[in-house]
Parts: sequence; C-alpha cells; structure tokens
Amino acid sequence: MQQILWAEILFKAIGGAIMIFAPVTAIRLAGFARPVSSFGPRLLGAVFLGVGVGIWIGLQFPTARGAIGPAGLVPINLMAAGALSYHLILGSAAPSRRGKFVVILLTIAFLGFGFLEIAHV
Repeated sequence: MQQILWAEILFKAIGGAIMIFAPVTAIRLAGFARPVSSFGPRLLGAVFLGVGVGIWIGLQFPTARGAIGPAGLVPINLMAAGALSYHLILGSAAPSRRGKFVVILLTIAFLGFGFLEIAHV
C-alpha cells in the first residue's frame, strides 16, 4: 500500500509544483487551450501539491490527525477522473489531439489510483 501512496505523492506533488511555477507553459505543452489568467491553473496546482503533502504527512507521521489516507483519496481520484471523462464524452476536453491524449492519460491515472486504493482499503 505504501508504494501506491508514494506513487500518488509523486504524481500529485510534481504535477502541482509544475502547475504552480509554470502553469501557462505546462498547459501549452499539454495541448490545452491557453487560459485567460494563470490564477485557475495555479490554484489547481496548489490543491494538488497540498494533497500530496497531506499524503506524505500520513506516511511519515501515522498518528497525525488530519492526514489524507487511502480512504480519503478514493473520492478525490474518482471525482477527478469523472470530471475529466465528462469533458472527454462531451468532446470539450481539449482543442488538440495531444491535449485529448493527455486528458485520457490523466483519467486512466486517476481511475487507476482510485481503484487500487479501493482494493487496499
């Protein structure tokens, strides 16, 4: 179980840090539409980084209260996958093929983490 959580820490913390420090560049490289402001992507990056730190705190300090554990990560991952797949189904995920491919990969990653955590809870 700890390997899954460490993989999720890396996934969320690295993605969050990239979105905080280089949101417009990351969005352009991923093939998404350029945002009007970098506020939204930076806020999303801060949330992802915060989730990654919450998981890390739970692993490093098992008796800590308020840490995010596997049971709390299941709805986070499944809701993220649901939101991404909603836009894939409607055809509004991204303007380019590369962007749609990135959304598909992210959806699969979120579903994978969610189902792995369900299996270990």
